[in-house]
Amino acid sequence: MIDLKIFEVWFITGSQHLYGEETLKLVAEHSQQIAKGLDADAQTPVRVVYKPVVKSPEEIYATLQEANTTENCIGIITWMHTFSPAKMWIRGLSILQKPMLHLHTQYNRDIPWSSIDMDFMNLNQSAHGDREFGFIVSRMRKNRKVVVGHWQDPEVLGQINAWARAAAGWHDWQGAKFARIGDNMRYVAVTEGDKVEAELKFGYSVNTYGVGDLVKVIDAISDEAVNNLIAEYEATYDMAADLLKGGAKHQSVYDAAKIELGLKQFLEDGGFKGFTDTFEDLHGMIQLPGIAAQRLMAAGYGFAGEGDWKTAALVRAFKVMGSGLKGGNAFMEDYTYHFDPNNELVLGSHMLEIDASLANGKAALEVHPLGIGGKADPARLVFNVAGGAALNASIVDMGNRFRLLINEVEAVEPQNDLPNLPVARVLWKPYPDMKTGCAAWIYAGGAHHTAYSQNLTAEHLQDFADIAGLEFIRIGKDTKLDQLRNELRWNDASYK
Repeated sequence: MIDLKIFEVWFITGSQHLYGEETLKLVAEHSQQIAKGLDADAQTPVRVVYKPVVKSPEEIYATLQEANTTENCIGIITWMHTFSPAKMWIRGLSILQKPMLHLHTQYNRDIPWSSIDMDFMNLNQSAHGDREFGFIVSRMRKNRKVVVGHWQDPEVLGQINAWARAAAGWHDWQGAKFARIGDNMRYVAVTEGDKVEAELKFGYSVNTYGVGDLVKVIDAISDEAVNNLIAEYEATYDMAADLLKGGAKHQSVYDAAKIELGLKQFLEDGGFKGFTDTFEDLHGMIQLPGIAAQRLMAAGYGFAGEGDWKTAALVRAFKVMGSGLKGGNAFMEDYTYHFDPNNELVLGSHMLEIDASLANGKAALEVHPLGIGGKADPARLVFNVAGGAALNASIVDMGNRFRLLINEVEAVEPQNDLPNLPVARVLWKPYPDMKTGCAAWIYAGGAHHTAYSQNLTAEHLQDFADIAGLEFIRIGKDTKLDQLRNELRWNDASYK
């Protein structure tokens, strides 16, 4: 699991010298208590760190500059306890490079009706202090999330939690490296994209490495290391007798384990956070990585098949954002449909590489022919995915911008046995319904590859898109096809 507690968000309160030392002392005390409360809440995935109250342009600039240069600071939460004249914030906000959440709250939940006086009013001015701050942020066209309500309200805490997770995913992308082992699948359009623009926009780099570079590392893996990993397989998964040592298919398991160890070593040596491969470019490899990709994803790496680096990077971001939450995140593909008018379903799967963090129960390690790629029969984990709320997301290159598209879905338990389909599989109903959901996805240019999540929501992804400056399209329970098509038209006009 990726430890999000190594990250900090800074709680920065705005005020001014106008009110005198006694008022500023109370502002600082209240701010410290709020920061401490946010930090201690079980929903908060990162550390919340109090910073001294800022009361001048110089203090604001210095604090935001420090936030920019502090590695483990992934964002800031701002709050105006009193009135903080917004022109003081211009220079600081102009250099801010970290995500921002504007918390529109106040220290006290209730008005003290019998004792309220002008001293109380001078101290508790968030109702108009935050509006002053909000204007300058809007005037400067700065992205931020605005959360309104008392700081102890569970709904408010949930919104802060979602933003903090999105900020962690964004932070993880900065300087990240993703390896394309070989090229993408020939003639496929949606897995292509502008890698230079992606690095400018997202902060991660994508470079290609020859399959031979990986094969050299795989070949150097020792027999002892392979046998130790096979013992781990046997302790973790259901395995048929012919896969065990001495069995007819044991060599396939041995080869798969050696590939996993070599691939892991390759990624660690290169400092990569994710990778892609393709069945069309396997020269020197015995089999296409199946269980290797599945287990490396489960360990936190991003992955997508056929050279799809955009989805590999998105899967990694999902892994970070969802860390510590119940449920998993994985590479996925819309594979085939069940068009029964009384029970329309999508069957999601891939040739081999769906992450077993999604598994409902114990996965089985199996070896079967693949049918494409021209290599030996690969080992893979076979399992069903549990029902429940989920979503699919896709990043697509629209030429003049990147679009993040999500479809909220309801996964359902498998209703039939699938004895001849030896891959991981999940069934879901797209919202708002099969016809509308699929048509909306196609109108929006969504890819056939996605990142699938059991624990992230549209709010997490909206926050992530806002931080990244991404166009965001949501297909959900309330989606109307004519309205969505208009939204796409308006967005095209806006980006032109």
